[in-house]
Amino acid sequence: MSGAVRPGRWEVGRAMIIGMRREDKNRWERRAPLTPEDVQRLIATHGARFIVQPSTSLPAPRLAGLPRRIYPDEAFARAGARIDEDLSPCDLVLGVKEMPISLFRRHSAYFFFSHTIKCQPFNMPMLKALLDRGCTLFDYELIADEQNRRKVFFGRHAGLAGMIDTLAALGQRLVVEGIPSPFAELRMAHEHSSLADAQAAVLEVGGKINAVGLDERIVPLIVGFTGYGNVSKGAQEILDLLPTHAIQPEELPDLRTRHDVDARHVYKVEFKEADMFMPRDPGAGFELQHYFQHPEQYASIFERHAPHLNVLINGIYWHEKVPRLVTKDFLKHLYTQGRPHLRVIGDISCDILGGIEATVQATTPDEPCFVYDPQTDSAHPGYAGRGPVIMAVDNLPCELPLESSQHFSTSLRGFVEELAEVDLSGRKGLSSLSYPLRQSIIAFRGELEPRFRNLADCIARLVH
Repeated sequence: MSGAVRPGRWEVGRAMIIGMRREDKNRWERRAPLTPEDVQRLIATHGARFIVQPSTSLPAPRLAGLPRRIYPDEAFARAGARIDEDLSPCDLVLGVKEMPISLFRRHSAYFFFSHTIKCQPFNMPMLKALLDRGCTLFDYELIADEQNRRKVFFGRHAGLAGMIDTLAALGQRLVVEGIPSPFAELRMAHEHSSLADAQAAVLEVGGKINAVGLDERIVPLIVGFTGYGNVSKGAQEILDLLPTHAIQPEELPDLRTRHDVDARHVYKVEFKEADMFMPRDPGAGFELQHYFQHPEQYASIFERHAPHLNVLINGIYWHEKVPRLVTKDFLKHLYTQGRPHLRVIGDISCDILGGIEATVQATTPDEPCFVYDPQTDSAHPGYAGRGPVIMAVDNLPCELPLESSQHFSTSLRGFVEELAEVDLSGRKGLSSLSYPLRQSIIAFRGELEPRFRNLADCIARLVH
């Protein structure tokens, strides 16, 4: 693209050049931030120009002979985009996951999940490079309204894929234990041709449970969900394809002795903050907003619920000030009491050593689970062994690349349309951005925004 205006020089009357990189975090990542249809819309209505990196030139293995990106290059070309390896002319580059340092050009802008705001050590070199080159960084994770509700996310699809994988893991764990169940027939989410195909498989399992019931050794089968956000909603959407019966946390202690327990149902329970945490001050009552503002002043009470569960789905945000839900010490005690009910933990949030302390490593779609042995504090791939099976795939939405890309693009396109009309050569342009988009800025032209200046200390400490 010889003769193109140097990136970062937004000039009056010049159409913005928007790039879309191909993803290369791992061989499973096939998502796109925008669909070809939304690219065509941006070109037609906002005069934007698009350069899309080809998705077939990466040496990493393909899945089932398909291109790296879920949409073929030809679909973007038909939409009016230029297919080109070189994104250097672009004013704004869109991606999904972290970008390689080699991609960054001086004074350009980048929009992706940077995974930097928790001072993640592995991404501090990337952030330093962005700052050193005077770049602007927008982060999807931070697009939120005045009530701090996120506007662009993959959470529902993480929940969908995570629940599919967790039910499949439960089936394999029961096989190891010699307990027959229809869950053994389930496959992982990425092994299905589509979300609809996976849903049909779960529905079939539900039909068998409804017809003949579950083995008495796992009745009642209880699945617990931490939280009630998009992740939990997506996971419950899959579980509800089975014959489910909702119960309250306070019903757990007596459920297994009730005469009306039904082998033809799966019991589900949703835990809210007040069910999981209590103030450290014995004279204080639980106040939700106070908990959000001062989580360090609360202690976890979740370990009173966990022994009653067969499956735990964890989908809540965690940081170091938040009490852990399930500790290693708790699991060590639980697994000295014989064979506990808790078989599988689907840690969709996948914070290493976080809310589920036994999540000692992330997993991949081809090896999605490990068994955590609480006696030796060690992890072993697969489903057999002493301790719970933990499903900890750290990029679950990539297992449903088509549906998650479609949903994400619908949420994102309005913000890209907004940027296509804004002059970002100086801070004056920021004032015209909507509140959610302003919230998403981590750095502007090489300077950290005020609320993220603590990251400078992280860079100084972690980048050598």
